[in-house]
Amino acid sequence: MTENKRPLALLFDIGGVCVASPFQAILDYERANNIPVGWVNFAISRTSPNGSWHKLERGEIKLDADFFAAFNRDLRHPKLWQQFHERLQKRKQPENTSTTVPPLPKIDAESLFWEMMRVSRTPDPYMFPALKKLKASGQFLIGALSNTVIFPDGHPYNEDEPNGVKAQFDFFVSSAHTGLRKPDPNIYAFALKEVNRVAKARGVQNVAPSDVLFLDDIGENLKAAKKAGIRTLKVVLGKTQDTVRELEQITGLKLLESEEKARL
Repeated sequence: MTENKRPLALLFDIGGVCVASPFQAILDYERANNIPVGWVNFAISRTSPNGSWHKLERGEIKLDADFFAAFNRDLRHPKLWQQFHERLQKRKQPENTSTTVPPLPKIDAESLFWEMMRVSRTPDPYMFPALKKLKASGQFLIGALSNTVIFPDGHPYNEDEPNGVKAQFDFFVSSAHTGLRKPDPNIYAFALKEVNRVAKARGVQNVAPSDVLFLDDIGENLKAAKKAGIRTLKVVLGKTQDTVRELEQITGLKLLESEEKARL
């Protein structure tokens, strides 16, 4: 952060920022099942923009058996696996010219998915208390900008979140409900309109993109926000405490609880 101007609005990603990161669930799954670390994220990112994961997060397909079958196929894509393995080998042994590719790892996409969803329902011990303090201060517009999924009718995850994260936001921009997904430039334009809609209702006119600070854990999403003129703050996996310290400097508020209290 180089800007000194105090933001008027704060935009938060959810997974990996306000709640535990689904990336941690992926990492734990890969390690537990002897899958090369990074393969799942590589497969998901390289099937963009029309992979099963991306369609689900845009609300184009349902979260059902067909999705899990398609997700399994994306995670067993032979050409992507070859590309990933070649990159892995070059990183480990740059001079190795071997083209032997090991068998595709077996992944239970449905089990992995639900573990990601389960893990990401746990509030972050540092960011969530900070979020509540920011909300209680009444000094900022607080919004969410998150890539999301729509759970099946009747699923318990459709009920109000027991952790109360969503209650902290003045508005919530959900990819699965808008049909737009980060890093699509259009979702940032949509979010800026929401900022100004809420601001106008509070008597604040013309909130510029530079008046908005966006927190996310994915570099690609932050780059797209910067292109839209939005200020950004990177959240590093396992280091949300450091991010809260930065937020204290940016907002001028005391946000970080004692380490002992945060662990409770």
